[in-house]
Parts: sequence; structure tokens; C-alpha cells
Amino acid sequence: METAITDSLIDGSGSRDAPIDVTAGDFNPPMARFRERISWALYDFANTVFSMNIATLYFSAWLIADLGHSNTLYASVNGIASAMVVVSIPVFGAISDATQKRKPWVVGFTLIACIATALIAVLGQFGLPLIGEGVTGSVITSQVSSGMALFGVLAAFTIANYTYQGAQPFYNAMMSELVPVDHRGRLSGLGAALGYVGSITGVILTFPFFTGSMPIIAAVPEKVVRFLRTAVPFTGHGGRVSTFVPTAILFLLFSLPLFIFCRDHNVIHGRRRIAWREAFADVRNTLAEAKRYPGTLRFILTSFLYQDAMGTIIANMALYAIFAMGFVKGSEATLFVILTVPAVIGAYGIGKLVDRFGPKRTLSWVLAGWIVLLVAMIIAPSRNIFWIVGACIGLIYGGVSTAERPLLLSLVPDVEAGRFFSLMVLSSRAAAVVGPFVWAFAVDGLTPIFGKGVAYRAGVLTVAIGMTLALWALQRVPDNFARARRK
Repeated sequence: METAITDSLIDGSGSRDAPIDVTAGDFNPPMARFRERISWALYDFANTVFSMNIATLYFSAWLIADLGHSNTLYASVNGIASAMVVVSIPVFGAISDATQKRKPWVVGFTLIACIATALIAVLGQFGLPLIGEGVTGSVITSQVSSGMALFGVLAAFTIANYTYQGAQPFYNAMMSELVPVDHRGRLSGLGAALGYVGSITGVILTFPFFTGSMPIIAAVPEKVVRFLRTAVPFTGHGGRVSTFVPTAILFLLFSLPLFIFCRDHNVIHGRRRIAWREAFADVRNTLAEAKRYPGTLRFILTSFLYQDAMGTIIANMALYAIFAMGFVKGSEATLFVILTVPAVIGAYGIGKLVDRFGPKRTLSWVLAGWIVLLVAMIIAPSRNIFWIVGACIGLIYGGVSTAERPLLLSLVPDVEAGRFFSLMVLSSRAAAVVGPFVWAFAVDGLTPIFGKGVAYRAGVLTVAIGMTLALWALQRVPDNFARARRK
């Protein structure tokens, strides 16, 4: 996979001080410094604090279970964020590829996401009712009308969700500059494993602001809780709304190593500024150019299906635990902490499977596992069985992100990775506009007829169907890993 340029650097025929002409094609970089690799992987830790606390656990339950709004409203704001990604991120990706700059996009989007997350708490405390599980103390007088506050909260969530998603393709594209091709599965798996450690850490460190206790450990001394809620602004009344500022702080804190130690290795200097019109034209051409790389379009379609399914179940898992399985008083948070432990082990283990058997075969196994476990979730007769099913889901959950990054990189040249990662995000975000609405219509439509238990199980069935279609579509994607091994 190495180009003539990289060959010349290895055999000594070229100057070691000369910059690599990354516009020439694919390349196989040397191993970056350990601190840079671990800082890159640690960003998975940071952004999963956000995805667990905001996208999965607290915000949806606060909006629907505490404040009494509908699944459809939540699906709408998720859909708007995804539509914003569809419109903008591929354009930014084209510009990023032209300059080979990834880090500034990750930093900028992350900072905006942290600010917007904190703003949810501010507006939620000053304009919406302080009700729901975990809320204590006197109710403060609203400083703004509830309608304006709700609009502001939804807008802030949309911006936070958009910028969190927006950082991902640039973050993923950075990986191709950090390790050789045959180490990408392990680095991707390490990032996914740290991500699930981040999920656990994020829940544990924010839960005292919610209920005054810790998952599994139970009660926290009242003095400690009082100190924490005094030290961190907009957390004094408890409840789910009090977890948003701590989440923003943790997201920023654990992103700092990437901000400080990672760098773009192949920045192209001296190029003229790219016109926006050219960038839009480049985006339009990406789909056509994808035909030059066999299997790329089919894999993007596959990612459309499985990311739709995963995004839908992730966004609604807390609600499923509350309304279908009867988890109460924040016990769904304990569930997520315990079920994330297997994900830490599974993500790194699946990374080794990627390096041994290839990303396509590994991803096929992961998707098949998802289908079986989603069906088991639907028929689980009790919370005890649900815990077992959830633990198994945790074991394979990190497999998708661990396998998909090396799989896409096996289909397209490294130097065009930013554009195609952006196109894959475009595909998955377009699906994310559809998936939550399918879930919301199923749940909100069936609840008056069959009750919440049946309605939420029907929602999971729609996810299982999407995952089955993804597994079918994946079978026609070329296995370049197997072909390379035969050579």
C-alpha cells in the first residue's frame, strides 16, 4: 500500500526532511509517539461521556419521563441535528482533505458542544419546571417563559448533538496518520475500549448530582453531595438537569490531551484558499468518485442501515429500561454502568479480531450478534433476563466502530479518508433523520392501543429489522483484507 514516495523515504533515495506528498495516493505511516496515540484514543473516552450522558441516558429521560414531552419531539430535535450534519459536514470534510488538517475541526466542534451542553442546564434551571426523579430543594421562580426556555433547551441540545457528531469524521481520519495499516484495528479497538471506560466514568461522576448517590455504591455522604453541588454551578437542585454542566466539564477535560499532544502530520502549506463553490462541487463529485473504489458505495449504504439501527436504540435505551422493563429512581443509570463493563473488554478484543480476520468478517459477526440480541431483548420476560441480554450487547457494542474504521480505510486511499469518512457520516446521519421517527411513530402510535410495554418492544423490532438489512448489504462489500493476506 505504500507509494513510491514513502518507498524512497524507507530505502534512503529521498530526503527524510522532505514533506510527504500526500496528494499522490495511499500511504503507510510510521508509528506515531505513544503519547500522541494514547491522546487520540483518549478522545473516545471524552466523547462517550457526552454520548452516554446526553445522547443516551439523561436528556431523553429528562425531556420525556420528567417533563412529559413526546418521543416525537425528541426525534424531531435529533433529526434536525442529523440534517445539519448531512448538509455541512461533507463540505467541511472536502476542505479538510484539501489541506490535510483534521485537528482544528475536532477542537472547534468539541468546544462548541461543551458550551451548548452547559447551556441546556442554564435554561433548564431558569425556565422549565424543576420536577422529576432526584430533584430536591425549593423550586426557583422562572426567569424566562417556559416556552422560550424549552425552545432554547432544544436548540442548545441540537447544537451540542450536531457538533459532537461533526467532530467524528475528522477524529476518525486522524487515525490514518498515527499507525501503520496493520495496527489500525488495535488502535481503533483501544479507542473504543477507552470510550466505554469513559461511559462508565461519566455516569459515575455525574450521578451524585442527579440523585445524591452513586451507581452500585449507593449513598454518598450528604456533605460530599452538598460540596459538589455548591462547587459546580447549575447543579444545586439535583435531578437529571443537574448532570449537564458536569458532563460538559468532563467532555472538555478529557479532550485536552488530543488538543495538546496530537497534531496533523501532513498539512499542505501554501495552497490557495478553497472557494466554497469548489467545496460544494467536490462533495457532489465524491459519490461519483466512490465508484473508482469497489465496494465503497455499498459499504456506505451498509453503514446507513446499521448506524440508523444503533443510533435509534442508543438514543432510546434509557426510555426502554424505564417504560418497558420498569426501572425506576435512576436505576437505569446503574444498569448502563454495569452493562458497559463488558464493552470495554469486547471492544479491545474485537480490535484483535479485526487484525487477525479482517474488518469485514468481524463486522459481519458483530451485526449477526446484534440481531440475535435485539430479538432476545424483545422477548425478555423479566429484568433479570434483560440484564443478561444487555451484558451480551455490551460485549459486542464496540465492535461496530472498531471494525468500520479499518474497513473503510481498506476500501479508499488514506489521503481521501476525510472525504469518505464524511460521506459515511452523511449516510449515517441521513439515516438518523429516519430511524428516530420510525421509533417515535411506532411507540407513540401504539402506546394508546397496546400500552407502553408492547409499544416500546415494537420500537426495538424496527431496530432489529434495520440491522438485518445491514448484514445483508455487507455481504457484497469486497474483503480487501483477505485478498491482501492471500498475496
